[in-house]
Amino acid sequence: MNSETKAVIALVGSALLWSTGGVFIKLVDWNGFAIAGSRSLIASFVLLIYLKKPRFKFRFPLLAAALSSACTMTLYVLANKMTTAANTILLQYTAPVYVAVLAWVILKEKPTADNWIALVIIVVGMLLFFTGKLSPGNMFGNVLAVLSGLGLAFFAVFMRMQKGNSPFESFLLAHLITFVVSIPFILKSGLPEASGWFGIFMLGVFQLGFASLLFSYGIRQVSALKTMLILTLEPILNPVWVFLFTGEVPGIYAVVGGVFIISAVLFTTIYSSRRERLTPTSQ
Repeated sequence: MNSETKAVIALVGSALLWSTGGVFIKLVDWNGFAIAGSRSLIASFVLLIYLKKPRFKFRFPLLAAALSSACTMTLYVLANKMTTAANTILLQYTAPVYVAVLAWVILKEKPTADNWIALVIIVVGMLLFFTGKLSPGNMFGNVLAVLSGLGLAFFAVFMRMQKGNSPFESFLLAHLITFVVSIPFILKSGLPEASGWFGIFMLGVFQLGFASLLFSYGIRQVSALKTMLILTLEPILNPVWVFLFTGEVPGIYAVVGGVFIISAVLFTTIYSSRRERLTPTSQ
């Protein structure tokens, strides 16, 4: 198994872990800021255990990635409060479109033909997936969701800029910033019930902590755009967890949209891996 294949598996794993957020958040009777801050605090300990002695080289990519991530997490929470969850997720996952341009301009990672094909298929799949759930919503909330997607795009690009170094510290700093900002909300929330403690633990350790480690590993080997295309698996995995825990069956459009997205991710992953295997022999 080559390094890129391992990286792709790591990114799929991070998408899988991030997708459990909806299930575990429901167990915590706190406001969004308190949940975001508490899970980030626990995720920070997970990263510290892994890194042991983090090395903060306060260069532009590290700081920019940390601030982008903290802004993305905060904007996502605010958008969820002001508009529908479906609007928030769909507008946030416009991120691959921004990454296609930003990575081309900043990283000089020109999207390949299979990347563009996969991007178009994913956009169609996302629209099908959320058919019937979208609404005009709150305009300001929708704007915040779009900004959350833009923040996610910049985060992926700045993390990719650290491919020759360690991007783990960017995640650690982002979680610490998120926690500090959320302290007043945590103090106002009081102590959660037993199920709430379990939810916070699962969110911090697995949904955010382990996912951060997997993402940081994967982004070093995979282009920024391909990374974002893989991460579009996250929103379609959410209904899988809902189905497993509540028995709620997704609609036919959601299933078709999910098939589109999974097919696009598989297509670009397999095609690009094959192309890169053949490239050395053609030179």
